[in-house]
Amino acid sequence: MGRVVVVTGASGGVGRATAVEFARRGDRVALLARGREGLEGAASDVADAGGVPLAIPLDVADHGQVQAAADQVEKELGPIDVWVNVAFTSVFAPFDEIDPSEFKRVTEVTYLGYVYGTRAAMARMKPRDHGTIVQVGSALAYRGIPLQSAYCGAKHAIQGFHDSLRCELLHDKSHVRVTMVQLPAVNTPQFSWVLSRLPKHPQPVPPIFQPEVAADAIVYAADHPRRREYWVGGPTALTIVANKFAAGLLDRYLARTGYQSQQTDLPNEQAANLWSPADSRGRDYGAHGVFDDRSTARSYQVWASRHRTLLTTLAAAAAGTAAYVTRSQR
Repeated sequence: MGRVVVVTGASGGVGRATAVEFARRGDRVALLARGREGLEGAASDVADAGGVPLAIPLDVADHGQVQAAADQVEKELGPIDVWVNVAFTSVFAPFDEIDPSEFKRVTEVTYLGYVYGTRAAMARMKPRDHGTIVQVGSALAYRGIPLQSAYCGAKHAIQGFHDSLRCELLHDKSHVRVTMVQLPAVNTPQFSWVLSRLPKHPQPVPPIFQPEVAADAIVYAADHPRRREYWVGGPTALTIVANKFAAGLLDRYLARTGYQSQQTDLPNEQAANLWSPADSRGRDYGAHGVFDDRSTARSYQVWASRHRTLLTTLAAAAAGTAAYVTRSQR
């Protein structure tokens, strides 16, 4: 029998693709999200993929609901082995056009939702000295961009929270593991359902990856949680490294390009899921957004990251061969 896995934000997007990826391994997967239509669809996908689903409607911004869900999972599926925090919401708008109540809501869901989920998982994993928690982050956990101040602030907060928690677990010599997966632009329904005050329909900053790329990386991280974090996609690695060494240049570049690159040519028609789930209108959005024709289903950077030892060995062998040939020619 497979592991018991909890995925928040499982009704759509990366969370849903991740739940299905765990299900393919025969895991029992608890699906946590607000939207009932999406949860029903996700439960069906998990069952079709070979897993055992448990759909629990809740708001991750409510600590009591998250704790109750964890109790229900352990009662119905068994001890939790893996907890994956994915759930978020956002607002596309300049900072001064975001109402304080909206900023607070984004922070409560996107940051405190991770804190509450982690707390629920830790309360059950630490006494057993076993379990893995995966925080799904973003390149925007390192590099803020215009029009997403609330989301970027929350992702930065998750990064700091993750670092602190990991240090504490290492200090305690705990066998509970925490790791973080930093994602690139992903083709998810968020661009059709987050609150937006942009004149045009929002879009992820290209290049865009399919949610299955992210899901595969998240499941891999759950299997190999000793690494403190994983970067998914070349753009993520480039963004994080460039921000470390040339943040000022990135400020100016994003000031010139960040508004246009986050909008399509289509009018803005959003479902706005900030206060209520987008699928409350009777629609199941699924895992994919509307950018399938512009998205890639593979990442060579992810493959290279997983095979670092092999690539290092090959590079060393090539260098050794080149040195031998050079000496022979001399």
